[in-house]
Amino acid sequence: MELLQLRYFLAVARSEHVTAAAQSLHVTQSSLSKTIQRLEDDLGVLLFDRVGRKLQLNEFGRRFLRRAERALFELEQGKQELSDLSDPDHGTLELAVTSASVLPDILRKYRRKRPNIQFHVQMLTTQEMIMLLERGEVDYCLSSPPVQGDDIECQIVYIDPILVAVPEGHRLADRSSVSLSELKDEWFVGVKIGYGTRDLMDNVCKSAGFVPHYVYEGDEPARLINLVEAEIGIAFIPSTARNERAQIRYLQIEGHEAVRKIALLWHKSRYLSPASLDFREIVVEYFEDIL
Repeated sequence: MELLQLRYFLAVARSEHVTAAAQSLHVTQSSLSKTIQRLEDDLGVLLFDRVGRKLQLNEFGRRFLRRAERALFELEQGKQELSDLSDPDHGTLELAVTSASVLPDILRKYRRKRPNIQFHVQMLTTQEMIMLLERGEVDYCLSSPPVQGDDIECQIVYIDPILVAVPEGHRLADRSSVSLSELKDEWFVGVKIGYGTRDLMDNVCKSAGFVPHYVYEGDEPARLINLVEAEIGIAFIPSTARNERAQIRYLQIEGHEAVRKIALLWHKSRYLSPASLDFREIVVEYFEDIL
């Protein structure tokens, strides 16, 4: 069995389409198909069911996929460890976040301590983030909500109250708090379903007896402040995402627990370099300072 066969197998298993997998690998379809066939010959079983032009993992394929992912994961960790040993002051920190409101301050502190370490950040839904985390493709995730899993370490770093953001001219702007029942006829702006704060507050509102009416749903949480300020709608905003310079009032929510837990996540088996451990320390210190 060859390493190339495993890489090709993973690409096909994840896309379930030979054409898409071949394009991602920059190889011909015939070459990819022959490599997968050789792997199946080596294993003595078929890994896919052929359905038209698509390939679907069968039971053999699903079981082998877990092992193949683990094998390639360990090889990548070994490669990263050797790279850090040979050049500890350089490298790239891979991050995934479900909310980026606090990230600029954290990265600023990290860059001061590790100026030669690059970082790559992806803003993802919870489901997308978990997928990359389980594959070992990111060093850390900053997530709300927290995520539990056999291979996932989860450290809750902050309990973040959710506030109601209204424009200055709003009927509630002179209030310091509001009950959810008073918001049932309001227009809301928010992020799409799948983001932690949206899913959390949809459930809290449901328990209060209504479903928020969204006139805007996007994938950029930072844009919500501008939309509220423009009087497009009101929004549920985590306290850590407040913009005090905007023409907005922030109200506490009465009668319901509306808080999000922010957690730092990492794969239990992922190799963490000294530079990665420094990042974790900075995240924990940052949230301790704002408590």
